[in-house]
Amino acid sequence: MMYDQILVRFGDLTLKGKNQKDFLKALYKLFDVKMEGLKVDVEYRHDRIFIHLNDEDVNKVLERLGYISGISSYSLVVKCTNDLNDIKETSYKLMKDVVSEKETTFKVNTKRCFKDYPLTSVEITKHVSGYVLSNHKLLKVDVHNPEVELNIEVRNDAAYLFNTNIRALGGYPVGTAGKGLLMLSGGIDSPVAGFLAMKQGIEIECIHFESTPLTSIESAQKVVDLVKKMAKYAPQNKINLHMIPFKEIHVALLENVPESYNITIMRRMMYRIATKLAEKKGILCLVNGESVGQVASQTLGSMNTINNVTNYPILRPLCTYDKQDIISISKKIDCYDLSIKPFEDCCTVYVPKAPATHPHINKAELYEKTFDYETMVNWAVDNVNSITISTDSDLELPLLGLEVREVIQELKKR
Repeated sequence: MMYDQILVRFGDLTLKGKNQKDFLKALYKLFDVKMEGLKVDVEYRHDRIFIHLNDEDVNKVLERLGYISGISSYSLVVKCTNDLNDIKETSYKLMKDVVSEKETTFKVNTKRCFKDYPLTSVEITKHVSGYVLSNHKLLKVDVHNPEVELNIEVRNDAAYLFNTNIRALGGYPVGTAGKGLLMLSGGIDSPVAGFLAMKQGIEIECIHFESTPLTSIESAQKVVDLVKKMAKYAPQNKINLHMIPFKEIHVALLENVPESYNITIMRRMMYRIATKLAEKKGILCLVNGESVGQVASQTLGSMNTINNVTNYPILRPLCTYDKQDIISISKKIDCYDLSIKPFEDCCTVYVPKAPATHPHINKAELYEKTFDYETMVNWAVDNVNSITISTDSDLELPLLGLEVREVIQELKKR
């Protein structure tokens, strides 16, 4: 049987009070963007969204639905009139298509949204299940653990029948919680953290600390490509990426700071820069991919010393995740193969042999006095290269032996 619509259910935003209309407005806008280019019609109702397929490839529509936060689930549905005989006949055809050539248990669930309908939900269920059973000899009723469920929603204009319930992203429409600045490396963790933040309604901009030629230009290209993947979940299918020129600070750290404190103070510099940029852009929080205990800079002692340089809220969506859980999400959002490309960023290219796992704030402050970091931090913020990456961006950083900021400036001139 050809499905003609998709029924979409709202998520946690239904729990909102007087501001629910603001969340719905954001969700509708998100739908308009994500469905652009498809020959579907989207019908917004107070408790549901109906997507009229109009013979569009259903797989394309389902893929786009996978990029929309703020919805809990969706189902492929068949629409018929709310006449009982039509419901019975359509139910039989749907079950005939679903059930294979073996005995199958099923259950009918009816939701009567149209309260003036002459039959109750229980009565509709009895009529439909009896009709299907009498015409399909391989079906048996099991109300406790059925293999197939037939769901019927009776509304004032029609009835909608379905037997699938596909879980969606959940959360809130991206953008409804304000903006966060994602500290994006080229690894596995930070893109996943950005995805989870967007899923909860936070629109993200990304900041990346590039150290070419200490690090390869390919590592910067990897970050651009990761942002392009993440942009599929963004409100307008695009994300701002801020490339911070970090080479001078990187060199100063290697020359002036004891090896064991190198990563600690590097992260403190990154937090200082990220905070200044967030303040400049009106961004409300910082987001990163730290997971407690995963590496030396992510012990609670290290986090305490590193956080000391900022009063900004720092969100760590992955703080309690196991690595395999993170990898699983990374694969789901199609970032994993990019993330594992062997191009190192400034946090990994010079990893100390014995990093401090419980660094002290007073020691970090003492080592920072050995060079004029404040001037360097301010210069880095003032010389940021900001670019907008969209899902259809074709930004390739050419291998010209140039530093990233020079390459981007050259590309902007074209």
